[in-house]
Amino acid sequence: MQAIFKRHVLVLAIACGAYCTAAISADGYPAKPIRLVVPFAPGGGSDVVGRLVGQKLSDSLGQAVVVDNRPGAASMLGTDLVAKSQADGYTLLLADLALTINPAYYVKQAPADPAKSFVGIAQVAETPYVLMVHPGVPAATIKDFIALAKAQPGKINVGSSGNGGGLHLTLELFKVKAGINLNHIPYKGGVPALTDTMAGQIQATFIGLGGTLQYVQNGRVRALVVTSARRNAALPELPTLVELGYDVIVTNWYGVVTPAGTPEPVVNRLYDEIGRALKQPDVRERLAATGLELVPQSPGQFQKFITSETKRWAQAVKDARMQTE
Repeated sequence: MQAIFKRHVLVLAIACGAYCTAAISADGYPAKPIRLVVPFAPGGGSDVVGRLVGQKLSDSLGQAVVVDNRPGAASMLGTDLVAKSQADGYTLLLADLALTINPAYYVKQAPADPAKSFVGIAQVAETPYVLMVHPGVPAATIKDFIALAKAQPGKINVGSSGNGGGLHLTLELFKVKAGINLNHIPYKGGVPALTDTMAGQIQATFIGLGGTLQYVQNGRVRALVVTSARRNAALPELPTLVELGYDVIVTNWYGVVTPAGTPEPVVNRLYDEIGRALKQPDVRERLAATGLELVPQSPGQFQKFITSETKRWAQAVKDARMQTE
């Protein structure tokens, strides 16, 4: 009986210790600067959202939130860095669609498992991908572009943020559904692909609307179609691929995640502060001005979303007939 009593005391002590550790870490958090890793090059939608969220968190938490751009390997460099970081709330990841695509595409490289390696803090915003072409391309509409592609199979170069990323997968789905042959040109980010499109080095690129709307508005590129289920408020004149009869719906999302095992009180504190920031008029206006739409989700909702998206894109990779690497 005495042995059983001692075991119960030991179990309670361990449980209390874990609880107290989490409580202490939350009460004193944050006690030093926080790093927010953006796994893409500066200038794109991820960078816009990351810097906006980072600045607001700095203001509300009273500690610097340093945005650390770590582009490369379809976001896997930055993602892997965060996955292997200490689960203490001081290293965060500005994740996007690539987080849930990479496990299906890069099978041999074994990228971080989104559901096991991370815990979702908050989904922030989403944006459709847009097919943008150089103004010199003789296609005023998406129907013109498809006709041009059919007349010149394999001759039109379309850029993306890299092999296996959301932009690449969208391009491949579009090619399959529209029955066209486009030449894929991978870059180390969406911004370099857009830059070459504006310069006329390539004819077109799929890219997220966040951070790129200005180039459509000043005429440096021509936007032809959006990949969301409905038209985007920033470019209401653009049709969706679904409207044209092509079953392609891809919306890039942005959210903040942290390594699995991070104390729940810390996760909740960060969620509360991000939620407070998203309610501020200047944040809402800034996101809307770049074509981003708010889609706030709680940690639990976001975690379920990440799991479902991982499963959905595993099937989509098969449907797009993309050879995994």
